[in-house]
Amino acid sequence: MTSQRVHSYYSATMLGDTPYPQLAGDVRVDVVVIGGGFTGLASALELAERGKKVALLEAQRIGWGQSGRNGGQVTGSLSGDGAIRRQLARQVGEQAADDFIWFLRWRGHDIIRQRIERYGIACDLKFGHLHTAYKPAHMVELRRAFAEAQQHGMGDVVELVEAAELGRFLDTPLYFGGIYNQRCMHLHPLNLCLGEARALASLGGLIFENSPVLEICHGAVPLVRTATGSIRADQVLLAGDVYHQLERAKLSGMIFPAAGGIVTTEPLGALARQLNPLDVAVYDCRFVLDYYRMTADGRLLFGGGANYSGKASRDIAAELRPCIERTFPQLKGVKIDYQWSCNMGIVFNRIPQLGKLSPNVWYAQGYSGHGVATSHIVGEVMAKAICGSMEQFDVFQHFRHVRLPLGDKLGQSLLALGMCYYQLLEKLR
Repeated sequence: MTSQRVHSYYSATMLGDTPYPQLAGDVRVDVVVIGGGFTGLASALELAERGKKVALLEAQRIGWGQSGRNGGQVTGSLSGDGAIRRQLARQVGEQAADDFIWFLRWRGHDIIRQRIERYGIACDLKFGHLHTAYKPAHMVELRRAFAEAQQHGMGDVVELVEAAELGRFLDTPLYFGGIYNQRCMHLHPLNLCLGEARALASLGGLIFENSPVLEICHGAVPLVRTATGSIRADQVLLAGDVYHQLERAKLSGMIFPAAGGIVTTEPLGALARQLNPLDVAVYDCRFVLDYYRMTADGRLLFGGGANYSGKASRDIAAELRPCIERTFPQLKGVKIDYQWSCNMGIVFNRIPQLGKLSPNVWYAQGYSGHGVATSHIVGEVMAKAICGSMEQFDVFQHFRHVRLPLGDKLGQSLLALGMCYYQLLEKLR
C-alpha cells in the first residue's frame, strides 16, 4: 500500500513530488542508507558525490517524518552544547571542545546553502533570524551569546537588539530584546528534502519508497531485507531517527519521541510585512519555546510546545492560537488553514548519537529539535567515516549517552517527568 503524506502547509505547496519505486528483488550496492529524511539524504548524497553506489530505503515517502514537517529554521542553536563542552573538554581540552561546538553550530549552514546552489533546489531560502528575550533575565544569556559570536569573527552578521529597537523587526509587545543573526536561514524543509532526493537520483543513487526495512542481517557483506526485496551492501547506515524500530537490542532506551505542533494561518496580505518587516524567523529563549516565520505566500507559520508523553493526538490549533494572539494581538481570531504535528527524536543529554552496531553497520540519530542544520553536518561526518576518514566521527565516540536498561516505555515516562521539572524551574526563574 502506498503511503500518503501528512496534510500540512508543506505537503500542499511541495514542488515536484517525484514518486520512487518500492524495492523489488535483490540489489547490490556499496552503501545502503535506511531513512529518507535529512540524515539519510545528506549522508547518501555525500556518499554519491564521493563516487559510492548508494541505495536509500524509506518506509513511507521522502521527507515524510520530521525532516519534511519542521519549522524550517536553520539556526546556530544546539540543545546539548553544555553537555558537549563538559564531556569533551576533559578529554581534548577547552579550545578543542569550543572549536567542535562551533563546527556543530555553523557547518550545516554552509552545506545547505552550497547544496541549494549546486543543484538548483527551490525551497524558499531566506536569511535572517531573531533570537528573542521572553523575560528581562534572558538578556544576560543573549549578551553572552552575542559576545561569543563576536569573538568567533561573526561581528558583521550579528547584532544585539535592545527592547526599544525591536520594532524594526517585529510588531509585538512581547519581548525584551534579542540577537539578530543574518547568517541563519529559513526555508521550506520538504522542498529541500525533495530537491536533495532528486540530486541523489541524478548522481545514480537508487531511491526506494514504501519499503520499510524488516531486518538488518549483519556480516561481512550485510543484508537489508524488506517485504518485497533485499539489498546487499558493503556498509549500512541506519538513519531513521525516532521513527524506526530496528536494532532494539542495542538502540532501545536511547532516543524518545516528543510531538511538536505547527500551524499556518491564512495568507495575511500586507499585514505580514507589518508584523515582520524584515521577514525574519524567530524563536525565544525559553526551554519550551515558540518559533515562527512568514511563508513565501505571506502566512504566519507558528510552532510551539512539545508533548513528551509519546502521544501525538491533540488539538494543535486550539493550543497554539493563544500563543499566536499573545505574540501578535492583531491576529486575534485569524483563520488557521493548516495544522500538523511530527515527532522529534529527543536524547537525554541532547548530544547527537553517532556510532556502530557492528564493524560495517552504522547509525546516526537524535537532534532534540535542532536537526535541520545538524543532520546535514552528521551526513557529512558519516559519509567521511564510511569512506575511511574517521577523525570527526571519532570525536562523537568521546560522548557518554544514557541508555535506560528497561527500554523505551520507561524512558518515555522519565523524559516526560524530567521535562515537567524543567518547565517548572523555568516558570520560577
